[in-house]
Amino acid sequence: MNERNATKADDQDWPALLAQVAQHGDKEAFRKIYSYFAPRIKAYAINQGFGQHAEVLVQEVMTNVWRNADKYSESLASVSTWIFTISRNQRIDLLRKMNRTKAEVVIETEELWQIPMEDTTVRSIQNASTEKCIRESIDTLPEEQMIAVRKVYYEGKTHQEVAEELNIPLGTLKGRLRLSLKKLRVMLEATEL
Repeated sequence: MNERNATKADDQDWPALLAQVAQHGDKEAFRKIYSYFAPRIKAYAINQGFGQHAEVLVQEVMTNVWRNADKYSESLASVSTWIFTISRNQRIDLLRKMNRTKAEVVIETEELWQIPMEDTTVRSIQNASTEKCIRESIDTLPEEQMIAVRKVYYEGKTHQEVAEELNIPLGTLKGRLRLSLKKLRVMLEATEL
């Protein structure tokens, strides 16, 4: 974890900020919460294969945080755990609203109850640096790799669905994804220098 970002996060008293939102409707306190957690919720959504609806999930979660700040209890969970529990629940609700069938959505039982640990979310954000940087990096990939990445990670399609859609063997698709992720990692690491 980047030391500067760790200090920034540690400097915030999240329960106190949430209390200000709950008791006074403090917009500045909410802005700090939003600025910190929104990108992490978006990363969580993308990591869960919900990339196409990541922004919607962020808005639903943060609206929920604003409305229900008074329900937070520091004795029950950290603010991060509370917000990511809301994220998980909102993700499930959005899947239901979209009328997806069981065949379209595979939710592993362990995944359903897994709340992302903040440090892994922070790490994924730091590796990605910014959404703009990722999109620009993806745009520089060879076309066949760029299409595969977009379909799997932004449209949330399974590997099998994408392979069938592109009329290529599943192994070929996985190879393209592996190559593109290696290239993206190198490009993103270079931008951190």
